[in-house]
Parts: sequence; structure tokens; C-alpha cells
Amino acid sequence: MLPTRSIVLAGLESAGKSALFRGITGQVTGDEANFRGSTIVCRTCHLQECRCDLVDTPGIRVRDDSQTTQQALAEMQKADVVLLVARGTHAVSEVETLLRELDLHGKRSALAITFADKAPAQIHALAQVYRERLGIPVVVVNARTLGAAARTEVLRAMDGAAAMKQVATGTEPSAPVVPPQRTWFEQRVIGPVLALLCMALMFAVPVYVAYVFAAWAQPLVDALAITPLKAALAGLPALPQALLIGGYGAITLGWYSFLWAFPVVVLISASVAITEETGLKDRITAALDPWLRRIGMSGRDLIPVLTGFGCNVVAVFQSRSCSACSRQSCVSLISIGSACSYQIGASLSIFGAAGHPGLFVPYLAALMIVGALHTRLWHGALAGGAASPLNERSFLQAPSTRAVGWRVKAALKQFLLQAMPVFFLICIVAALLDYTGAIAAVSAFIAPALAWFHLPGEVAPALLFSILRKDGLLTLNSGEGTLLNALSVGQVFLLVWLASTLTACLVTLWTVKKELGWQPALTLAGRQVLTSLACGLAFAWAW
Repeated sequence: MLPTRSIVLAGLESAGKSALFRGITGQVTGDEANFRGSTIVCRTCHLQECRCDLVDTPGIRVRDDSQTTQQALAEMQKADVVLLVARGTHAVSEVETLLRELDLHGKRSALAITFADKAPAQIHALAQVYRERLGIPVVVVNARTLGAAARTEVLRAMDGAAAMKQVATGTEPSAPVVPPQRTWFEQRVIGPVLALLCMALMFAVPVYVAYVFAAWAQPLVDALAITPLKAALAGLPALPQALLIGGYGAITLGWYSFLWAFPVVVLISASVAITEETGLKDRITAALDPWLRRIGMSGRDLIPVLTGFGCNVVAVFQSRSCSACSRQSCVSLISIGSACSYQIGASLSIFGAAGHPGLFVPYLAALMIVGALHTRLWHGALAGGAASPLNERSFLQAPSTRAVGWRVKAALKQFLLQAMPVFFLICIVAALLDYTGAIAAVSAFIAPALAWFHLPGEVAPALLFSILRKDGLLTLNSGEGTLLNALSVGQVFLLVWLASTLTACLVTLWTVKKELGWQPALTLAGRQVLTSLACGLAFAWAW
């Protein structure tokens, strides 16, 4: 029996490797996103028909020290076959770069030229030149819509891979470069402002729609389901009644998490996916690169920060694509400034239940402004030559319905199978602590410290549970909002601020520890506590 071969896809960022991987394997990965850095780990799929393991790698950056680039190069060294991937719109420059930067001597190789739908007419003639000059199979495909015939052609190219006859560069035929469309994002003055506005709208619009829906649905669900259910279970013994329909009950409190977080998760994941698929996300990050360098980051580092608005844990993993000199700055901003979808849903619920939904706008602005100041204070500006700049732009194009649907589906799966079970567990623990009187004792113990912030001791449980999970803040909805209605506007804002920023949730902190080590994780947590408390005191005494 023949041994299994390893075939690695290798190319620069945005070359279409992940789309090609999905088309070849049939895996609906959704990672064919039209923005840089969409792949942060190497994915492997076994293809039985050709007895090989196909490996998708992160995009390679020239003279870059990011973990993802090093990972891609290491994976390539182990491969039996390397399938080079280059964009048809920039084929000559990208193939030349790959041949110059990669050690392909004696390595069986093939070349796939993607973006066939956007490439110039000469692309097929150029492919023939590469076949003759390099002596390897060359195919031209549209990776985003890889049909059966094109897939067979790619498989044949991989099977026929050969060692190159010539690796020297500099004699490639001329071929026109098809540059992506220029937009206002590339304007020096208008571009960053427009990018910042688009970034805000990317979250503000879905959050507003989610709030309108939840505010409309809550009284209906209360009247049609929750109130009758409470009446039906009122005869239960004291402990089961406390666990199910008490102030912290899984039914009376747990449904708040679902009602307010579910639409946020759906709409934000759809908004981010559409922004990625259209190429807007890449334009936004490139336009903001000069501003971000002032706080110790590059435009590339904004991608994980934006991902953090979906899930902080995924964002920390995605920070592997950051340069070594800016990764800690990026993770620091994710931890304090990226409000995950569960945190956003919980904050909306609290502001809405307190009768002050408009507080979400200054709350989101405070996260962004304080997050930027926090990152600059603790990490300083990025050195001029550090982290490679964003010189290229993705093409603007219609989003792929399949890819957007996959991303939304993946977010919902995580929400229903991971987030909600954990929150119901928080409800049960909180109900037990309340039943035994532990919450009252903790509130009394923390009350003197909370007095400095002009907050009552009764809010202590919400702050503690928010350290476990950011939607632990929803425990403030206990007692059908009695506590919230007793707080002033300033107190509600300050309470949500402290619960959101005092520390990252435990899962995020553990992920930072795994990625960066104990010392960076503890340092990050300590600095965030100081920034959060200092801003909290300023807010409290200003009001």
C-alpha cells in the first residue's frame, strides 16, 4: 500500500488558498473570506481519492516574524508536495516572490493561479510560459466557485507535481497587473475617518436592530410564556422553585440571556461576515493603519480586534497573525475594548431594562476611546519600521451567500451549544448562593469598596459573575429589574462599565495564558484592572 502524501497549499495573503482548500475538500469551512489573515492555523483534510493529506496554511508575509508565517514555512518544509497559489491579477509579482522567498529546491511543486474571473486575458498564456520554464503543472481557476471540472484539473496538477527545472527569477514575461478598485478609503485625510465610521456602523446597526426586536419581544414572551410558567411552578418546594423561577432562576433569568443575546449574535456575525466577504474589512484596516501605529499596533492587528466583537477567545487565537512587536498590544486592546456578542447582548438588556437604552452609544464610544488610550499608555507607539504595512487592497465584490451563511451558522452553533449552557449553569450557581445567603454575605463584604464608586453592595454578584462570563451581568435582571430601577443613569452606566472592563472573562484570560504565557497574561490583567478602576472612579465622581 502506498504511503499517504502531504500536500501543502502555500501562497501570500489573500491568494485564495482557503477557498481552494474548501473547493477541493468539500469542507464548508467558510474561510474563503476576502480579507487578510482569515486563516490562523494549518487545517488538514485527508483525500481518499488521491491518498493525500491536503494542508491549508496561513498566508506568508515576506520578512515577517508573525507566528502564522513561521507556522506556514515550517509546514511547507515537511511537505511531500507544495501547491503554490498566486492571484491571477498579480501573478507575475506573486510567483516571483514565492520563488525567491521559498526554498523549493528538489521539492515537488505545482502552481495554481486563482482569481481567474478577475485576471487579464493573457493569464492563460502566462500559465503556459510557467509550465515550460519551471517544468511543473500550472492551472488557472476561480477558487471561490471551483466546479467539478476545475477541481479535477487541480487534483491532476497535484498528482503530477515535479521538481522545478529552474527557480531563478527575473525573466518572467510581462503581464498587466489588475489593481483592486480605488475608493475614498485610500484618501489620506478622508480614508481613516470613513473607515472609523464604517467600523462603528458595522456594529451599531445590527445592535440597534437587535435592541428593537428584543424590546418588542420581551413583553410578549413575559405574558405568553414566563408568567404562566411561573404560576404553574409556584407549588414546587423551596429549592427547586429558587433554581427555576426565583430571582436567579434558570427560567426567569436564563431566558433574558437568550432573548437579548441571540439577535445580537445573529446580526453581528452576519454584519462582520458581509464586511469581510465584500472586501470592506481589509479597506478599513488599511485606512486605519497610520492611526493604529500611534497606539502600538498596525492595520493588520485590527482584524483580531474586530473579531473580538464576536468572541474574544477566537480573537486572541487570531492575534497569531500579528507581528511579534505588536501582538501584546493587540491582545491588550481585545481584552478591554472588544465587547463580545454576549457582552453586547447583556449590556443591551441591562440598559433596556433600566429604561436607558441610549446609554449603549456612549458605552461603546468609551470602550473604543479608553481602549486606545489604555493601549498607548501601557505599550507606546509602534516603531516606524516595525510590522509590515498594508500595501495591497482586496477586491471589492459581492459577498458569497454560502460563506456568510456558514459564519452565521457557526456563531449560532457556538451560542446554543456553548454560551447558553454556561449561562444556565451561572443561573443555577447564583440561585444556590442566593438560597444559602452567600450572595448577601458577599454583597456586605464588598459594599465598602463599591461605596467609592457610589454603587450599592447589591450589585456585587453581577460584577463577580461577569468575571466568569461577560453575560453574567444579566444577573442584574433578577427580581424582574427591581434593583436596576433603583439605580440612577450614571450608576447603571458605571456598573456596566466595571463589569465589562474590570477583567477579561476567565476563558479569555486562560487563552491569553496559553498563547503568551503566565507573565504576559497576569501583566495584562493587572494593567486592565488599574485602567478600569481609574476610569470607573473618574466616571463616578464626575457624575
